[in-house]
Amino acid sequence: MVENTRAMDVKSKAAPTVDPDIAVESGDMELLATLGYKQELRRHYSTTQIFAVAFSIMGLLPSIASTFAEFGVSLLTSDRVRALGPCLWTHSISGIDCPLGWLVASMFIFIVGLAMADLASAMPTAGGLYFWTHYFSDEKWKNPLSFVVGYSNTIGLVGGVCSIDYGFATMLLSLVSIARDGEWTASRPVVYATYVACVVVHGLITTFFARIMPKIQTLCIVSNIGLVVATVIALPVGKAMNGGPVNSGSYVFGHVENLTTWPAGWAFMLAWLSPIWTIGAFDSCVHMSEEATHATRAVPLGILWSIGLCGILGFLSLAVIAAVMDTKLDNVLGTAFGQPMAQIYYDALGKPGALGFMAVVAIVQFFMGLSLVLAASRQSWAFSRDGALPFSSFFRHVSKRIRYQPVRMIWGVVAAAIIIGLLCLINNAASSALFSLAVAGNALAWMTPIFARLVWGGERFQPGEFYTGWLSKPIAVTAIVYLSFAIVLCMFPTLGPAPTPEDMNYTVVINGALWGGALLYYLLYARKFYKGPQATVGQSSSTPSETNLEGLVGEKGVN
Repeated sequence: MVENTRAMDVKSKAAPTVDPDIAVESGDMELLATLGYKQELRRHYSTTQIFAVAFSIMGLLPSIASTFAEFGVSLLTSDRVRALGPCLWTHSISGIDCPLGWLVASMFIFIVGLAMADLASAMPTAGGLYFWTHYFSDEKWKNPLSFVVGYSNTIGLVGGVCSIDYGFATMLLSLVSIARDGEWTASRPVVYATYVACVVVHGLITTFFARIMPKIQTLCIVSNIGLVVATVIALPVGKAMNGGPVNSGSYVFGHVENLTTWPAGWAFMLAWLSPIWTIGAFDSCVHMSEEATHATRAVPLGILWSIGLCGILGFLSLAVIAAVMDTKLDNVLGTAFGQPMAQIYYDALGKPGALGFMAVVAIVQFFMGLSLVLAASRQSWAFSRDGALPFSSFFRHVSKRIRYQPVRMIWGVVAAAIIIGLLCLINNAASSALFSLAVAGNALAWMTPIFARLVWGGERFQPGEFYTGWLSKPIAVTAIVYLSFAIVLCMFPTLGPAPTPEDMNYTVVINGALWGGALLYYLLYARKFYKGPQATVGQSSSTPSETNLEGLVGEKGVN
């Protein structure tokens, strides 16, 4: 009995106590290994920081300002429509549309998020969307479908970088215009040069500041929410102090006039394009899966938190903006500042207030672009890891000198964004294409794996830590129907039927070429080498987490 007791004491003293954080990271690595991949990136993003990546990219007020500026010009210059009332403002000035329309669309987007959260918790990997498509699809379709989804998602994310950084350029230059009392407006070459500088700076920060990037994402939560709170307080107070009228609740929520030559019901549907574009970055949580700690929990919660908070705060922001804006919308859209949101701030708060708020909006927009460069590089790197992108063997490299970053892929994203951004030098319709790349491309990439799991997945789906249970299939069906509708919706000319070349919505041309080109590339060439996700488990060379895990166990895992 004594000997047994002593043996137990010796055993208890000899057994090290492993830190819970290390155990979680080990579990993340093991789960990733079951999906076929070894750990190559550092896991240093918490649940809050994963949420922050998506929420930062969504950037409510900067997104509102960007889309309002981009599409408002086309509405103002069209002789076929009149800008009347806030509730049917369509994608042409989609930064400000009916608050109730925003709320309804947000609910459907949340359902899409639930369907994606089920998949993300079960199989958290950086290439999630095309990986899931390949895993669940029928044998005959898995390679071509996953190939097209991967390209659609990659180009959609790069297109998002383009649209966000282009919006930042217009905001930054609007500050110069405000300071000069509207006597100067930036030319397209000046806007493009500012855009290129922004994209390059994002590449530098993403590359060399990886250590503090999670903290930057946490700061983005505070700045985004703080900007919304400050705006919803300052705009009505400033308007009242300056003696200007505040629009009634019946105007904000009930004044409905069609801006377009479409029937009123369809025009209301087109107003959904604003939240579709703004609340469109939640898949970035998926692409950060291999850098998340406790990924089966962090990734699905990041998806749902970002959609839910963006939907609620967006509704609040739109209601306040509609309450204080000039009801003569030509005065807003035709602003000499080149940025309608700047005019709204100017009318309510005067020149100093407009300068201050637009400076903060521009800063928040800058960090939106930074977060999206981060997410886009991870998706593109994962796609290269599986040999799908041109020069994959070059781009899939992970730098061990710069904190295990996919540095080559970061700069590949930067280069692609600079080239695609040349569209903004042409005209309004061409620069609007920067926005359409993100909307339709990502919608197809979100829908396909949900569809594959529902139709072919069957018993192959094994729930993760987050699971919607018996509601999972009804949620998936609703998400598929909504996303199919959203893809069709974003293809329509927003000002009315029979559009002129200037009013034409080129989304169908651009994305049709993208999807058709990817499929043609696969059929003619890529099918010879692309066989879906390629296992990297068992390859030689140590990984960051293997090295760190050993060090952490030795340093703080033994009591």
